[in-house]
Amino acid sequence: MTVASARELLTARIFTHAAFPVMKVVLEDVPAMKRSFQAVNARVQFTARNGVDTVGAFLVFDQGAFRVEQGLCNDPDVSFSFPSVAKMNAMLAGKLVLPRISGWTKPGLLIKVLQLLLSLKLMMPGARPKDPERKKLKVKMIFYMITTALSQYNKGGDPEMVRWTAKQPERIYQMSVEPEGIAAYLRVRAGLTKAGRGYYARRRPFVHMRFHGVDGALPVLLKDVEFVESVGKGYVTVEGSPEYAAAMNDFMQRIQAMLTA
Repeated sequence: MTVASARELLTARIFTHAAFPVMKVVLEDVPAMKRSFQAVNARVQFTARNGVDTVGAFLVFDQGAFRVEQGLCNDPDVSFSFPSVAKMNAMLAGKLVLPRISGWTKPGLLIKVLQLLLSLKLMMPGARPKDPERKKLKVKMIFYMITTALSQYNKGGDPEMVRWTAKQPERIYQMSVEPEGIAAYLRVRAGLTKAGRGYYARRRPFVHMRFHGVDGALPVLLKDVEFVESVGKGYVTVEGSPEYAAAMNDFMQRIQAMLTA
């Protein structure tokens, strides 16, 4: 029986806690996907064996509403089962891995779920949309995913992230794209972290990374330019501590590497 490493479990945590919730953006912002799930009432389970245990999460669709629950659900409508956490991570990273699927009696639902899963590939570095709306959607999805992933990276116990957050008083790390108004933030306080969408209004950001338009954000998010170079080229303006902004960017790059390995 295969037992997952700490890194594999942390990667799975980021996928289920940070990437899965971004499906809500697709369901809200993509008209065809929104129509497709408008009348769906179903639960979709993802599980992976980890030694003698089973880990997992499930998606809940409720007449247009959507949420992600951690753990196992009873009698899912569709389920994707993997023999190991590593195999589940590989499939979610876009690798060719075939899980055991139950739910073939509901082919319409299964096809819709597979289409929704494929929509997450827009966040991958290899996805380089030309359409302005698709580019905007990609940036929004990455912003929401990465800020939540940073919090989960800390909660999942990465030693360096834990040390970095432990010594900080209450601070807000804000990311935004103007003029599109895409924004998300990470709140840090004495080792605790919480991510949020939009602009944090109760406290001035300790660091605010202001990207100059979607076309300024994409080269940085796609790692076409290094962070310091992006500041010099005017793709992003950093307000606040450049040292802490660089540290946050370094953690972001590590997480992206984990999710695409």
